[in-house]
Amino acid sequence: MLIIDMKTSDFYYELPQELIAQRPLSDRSASRLLVLDKNSGKTEHKIFKDIKEYLNPGDCLVVNETRVIPARLIGERKNTGARVEILLLKRIDTRRWETLVYPGKKAKPGNVISFGGGLLEAEIEEVVNDGNRIVKFSYEGIFEELLDRLGQMPLPPYITEKLEDKNRYQTVYAKNDGSAAAPTAGLHFTEDLLKEIEDMGVKIARLTLHVGLGTFRPVKVEDVSSHKMHSEFYSLSQSQADIINETREKGGRVVAVGTTTTRTLESIADERGRVTEKSGWTDIFIYPGYKFKLVDNLITNFHLPESTLVMLVSALAGKENIMRAYKEAIDRKYRFFSFGDAMFITTLDV
Repeated sequence: MLIIDMKTSDFYYELPQELIAQRPLSDRSASRLLVLDKNSGKTEHKIFKDIKEYLNPGDCLVVNETRVIPARLIGERKNTGARVEILLLKRIDTRRWETLVYPGKKAKPGNVISFGGGLLEAEIEEVVNDGNRIVKFSYEGIFEELLDRLGQMPLPPYITEKLEDKNRYQTVYAKNDGSAAAPTAGLHFTEDLLKEIEDMGVKIARLTLHVGLGTFRPVKVEDVSSHKMHSEFYSLSQSQADIINETREKGGRVVAVGTTTTRTLESIADERGRVTEKSGWTDIFIYPGYKFKLVDNLITNFHLPESTLVMLVSALAGKENIMRAYKEAIDRKYRFFSFGDAMFITTLDV
């Protein structure tokens, strides 16, 4: 049963601005790694490639194969030439998307926005929830190719520096287009590191959850239980579900890479912790008091104060342990957020 009297302010912490990572490291796996025992609160400090020391043959690493699309489009209003920015949020059909338009006040139904000198045009059809706009695109050719040519990576608002290489905001295993943000825990893996992990006898299972803009939206209510989560699309195939189930049956650990993977697994798992092929939309909200059905080991980044993500990791490791570990990370000058360092929540051998 979930705790209903938890406050959003309980998850606040002070973060010096200089610890917000503005660019990725040249070597993905060279990030620092804080290892946290979820039971005792004990910590160890390593480099990310040392994650191998904490994985065992027979474990299963579960990754999110979503791929970030260059969802930020900058164009101009066709009738006035005024600058307009569109962020693609959710595909409705072949040509229609739910979007965030800025500036929004003048973005009214019937307005047409042009990109790339008319290579791509978007007509605003209607205003929906949260002031988002449904737009219909007009173009010749293949939309994905135009988007790749005209769009920019939708980096989080706390990253103010330009990203030189688009691929650094993708995991090395990114495959399925659809995210407005990267599943950032996976950014630390290289192909070589993944191969070394597989060679150890660790299975790798793959699923997809397309990360939405809600990832960056603050919790605006003080009563945590009143917060309404955004909805995101997920899918898991039967072959990958079999890998996860077999791991559990043989006594191996299921290690989720990222909060997106965790939310997907917990959405699909039954009360016995078994998963089966499934796709759909999830708005699962995990915060302290939640009883995990499948995930008990998590590789994750350091998350924003008062965010749903810091609440999720607190549900797994305990709020006091998380807040103490975050303070330790700040004292040791760890790098925070999307391009920052990592944490592994597990149970350390005594």
